[in-house]
Amino acid sequence: MSDPPKGPFWREPLAPYAEPRLARSLLDIGTSVVPYLALSGLIYTTLGVSDLLTAAFSVLAAGFLVRTFIVFHDCAHGSMLPSKRANAYLGALLGLLVLAPFRRWRHDHAVHHATSGDLERRGVGDVLTLTVAEYRSRSWRGRLAYRLIRNPLVMFGLGPVFAMIVGPRLPARGARPRMRNSVLATDIALFAIVGGLCWLIGWKQFLLVWGPSALMAGSVGIWLFYVQHQFEDAYWQNTGDWTYADAALRGSSYLKLPRVLQFFTGNIGLHHVHHLNARIPNYNLQAAHENTPILHNVPTLSLWDGLRAVTFKLWDEDSGKLVTFRQARTAYATPALASGEPHFSNTSL
Repeated sequence: MSDPPKGPFWREPLAPYAEPRLARSLLDIGTSVVPYLALSGLIYTTLGVSDLLTAAFSVLAAGFLVRTFIVFHDCAHGSMLPSKRANAYLGALLGLLVLAPFRRWRHDHAVHHATSGDLERRGVGDVLTLTVAEYRSRSWRGRLAYRLIRNPLVMFGLGPVFAMIVGPRLPARGARPRMRNSVLATDIALFAIVGGLCWLIGWKQFLLVWGPSALMAGSVGIWLFYVQHQFEDAYWQNTGDWTYADAALRGSSYLKLPRVLQFFTGNIGLHHVHHLNARIPNYNLQAAHENTPILHNVPTLSLWDGLRAVTFKLWDEDSGKLVTFRQARTAYATPALASGEPHFSNTSL
């Protein structure tokens, strides 16, 4: 008679994939950070020479900056390098490229993993999501604010400015000294680096080299983070009914991207695997998915499904789905019509 498995049902089958390999991790760094820095230099040489080349190199740089962020992300989980200290040092350095204070980002992201899909623990490391009832209970100003936050033009246009430039520069109110120091140290280092580059090449040239690729990468990053948990059959439960495994297997999507996009996004589309065991390096996620049967029956999205997911705005607790504003308005109006009660479908939602 074999011994019963130790720990959660998923720990043993995924354990072989949760060991980083130094050579493979160095290859990840060499195919993310190095090309991004090299392309940034190439962008500078094309300024005033060829707008087409500048634009082309900026798009490529954005892709490699997204990939650099995935390496930073893996460092936060301690899954990029074998040494905990090495992960922290590398993460802090990469934080200067992605403008994120490593220690605070690591903390907030850990909270996200521990609370994703929990209706009673929303608010840290996730996209603001209201239930239909919560939205209806808001004043018109509150509903307008929510609509603006969830508007794609705001989310993917202004979102990167706040998520990369403004938000990370401000220590959270009541933050512990270590978190506050992480933010302040990163801000000081960035001030010195950006100031030095502006002095060296000029502030306009710096913005032209850095700005377009960074903002494009930020928009892609926000979209990736959004679709990984914001799809029609997503998972939201109250704390008493919430489980870590269900949040990973039902509330994290498998976003199947074309190979070239999967490369630039560092396999993060295999988000169900990552949420089940965050210690798996990005380069092992595909193999873990393919070789582990419990990971096969998960929400799977195509690229088109991922683009369509931005239309879902509210969690409908009755249907257990994310719905559009129109669907929520229709669902609210229908019972009222059936009962003969007055309804105000054009203004209530």
